[in-house]
Amino acid sequence: MNFSVTPMQLMQAYGLENIVYFPQSAVADFDARSASFLSTVGLPHSEVFASREDVADPYPADLDAITLGSRFDHYGMSCPAESRSWWMLGYLFTSLVAIDPKSAKVYAFPEGSSGYVELHRDVESLVYALIEFRKLEIDHDNDVNPEDLSARFKQVVGAFDPTPFADEESQWNLSLEELEHGMW
Repeated sequence: MNFSVTPMQLMQAYGLENIVYFPQSAVADFDARSASFLSTVGLPHSEVFASREDVADPYPADLDAITLGSRFDHYGMSCPAESRSWWMLGYLFTSLVAIDPKSAKVYAFPEGSSGYVELHRDVESLVYALIEFRKLEIDHDNDVNPEDLSARFKQVVGAFDPTPFADEESQWNLSLEELEHGMW
């Protein structure tokens, strides 16, 4: 499959040691394009997006830590019925990020909320935004104007997928607001 985001782009942004690949497998009802993307391009692992489990806090061997229903049950949290079969991808800032394996849409479960927000049309869009955000972080460290960085991020990412900015409470909008107000 051809993707707009390449493994080289992800590696240049995050380094090979910070990429997590998912094993290629024939999982029933998992979107084939998403499965291929996760196994060939992967997900980054950073302070902004944590895609690895905490080795110091392992799950019991009989726990399915991938599906949200099992994970939420383990922690005694309420999981919306329609999202119980979704797969966890990681954490974006303070939001748990999951993919609906059938529709390929990516959702965020903000900390302290009992609901979720559609975050990206698919996992490729998520990774595209994370690569652009890495560029934003580097430019921020080099004293580029925060408002210019925010505007550029919204323009570039929004042209690829407008979903990240559709909800005012999305993690991307909140983070860019913090950037613009000098909270970084």
